[in-house]
Amino acid sequence: MNHLNDEAGQRETREQLKHPKHPRQPRKILVIRRDNIGDLVCTTPLFTALRARFPDAWIGVLANSYNAPVLAGNPDIDEVFAYTKLKHRARGQGRLAALWQRLALVWNLRRRHIDEVILPGGEQASALRFARWVVPRHVVVASVNSANAVHEVERSFACLAGYGIKETPPACKVIADEPMAQRLAATLPVALAGRRLIALHLSARKPKQRWPVERFAGLARQLHAMSHCGFLVFWSPGAADDPLHPGDDAKAAELVAQIGDLPVAAVKTHHLSELMAGLSLCDEVICSDGGAMHIAAGLGKPMVCFFGNSDAVRWHPWRVPHVLLQPESRDAADISVEEALVAWQRLPST
Repeated sequence: MNHLNDEAGQRETREQLKHPKHPRQPRKILVIRRDNIGDLVCTTPLFTALRARFPDAWIGVLANSYNAPVLAGNPDIDEVFAYTKLKHRARGQGRLAALWQRLALVWNLRRRHIDEVILPGGEQASALRFARWVVPRHVVVASVNSANAVHEVERSFACLAGYGIKETPPACKVIADEPMAQRLAATLPVALAGRRLIALHLSARKPKQRWPVERFAGLARQLHAMSHCGFLVFWSPGAADDPLHPGDDAKAAELVAQIGDLPVAAVKTHHLSELMAGLSLCDEVICSDGGAMHIAAGLGKPMVCFFGNSDAVRWHPWRVPHVLLQPESRDAADISVEEALVAWQRLPST
């Protein structure tokens, strides 16, 4: 499909973005958000506002196969379309097969005669290409200014101003699969029954966002001594040396070994929907900045979150009770157990 990516098409789309002419009541709206999990969670307030403004419109979302499960069950969305990024394609799936699936998806969307395409992530090259391929009547793009100290939710929400939507964005929205959550709860050890459950999520993509396993273990012991709570351990599954999908199986096993005498269960989540279901069972969450943190925020979970060298203004949990810890060194490993314990005590539910 590279032949569609011509310079003239790019100029035409950019002019369209600068001078949008919105119909009063678009019948079909497509939102393209092809970023990471957290980016998509931070776009859910936009869907809520669109549904309130256009209750009778068809609202679709083009996501990718990695982040699309975040939208499962979302009542503000009529249909979710997901394509597979080449780096996320399954083992054994060829490049041409992935590109063919993408072409079929674009053709499906073109036949729907979309009125408006919204790009909450700004002028990203791939999102712009998708917008042109869909051939909508109008394209609306978020004006992303990296100098503005605003949250990602606010950045994406700002592109709705042309529709007269200018209020403060609502909370993020993530819907856990209730039957899946019930099945997961039924597999937990009896020792966890009836206890207050705290989620410990170990993984973070950036090294400076990672909190050491021994600190998680020390914090768990102090929390249990104070409240007799139980723990569900979550992490990114896989081996650390997996070139495509590195994970923290070894770190999770190490943590469970260190606190095995406490009421604890390791919850291995092979799919994003399982992580959403597992986190929904917990009363509070302790984690680093990342996709799991935003999912927990979308579920309304109070949390303690560790920030290293990421932008806390842009990425803090949106409109949910939380205590954010970020050391001056911008390395989460410098956060002590004592600091994390005090932060947990400051949560409204404690």
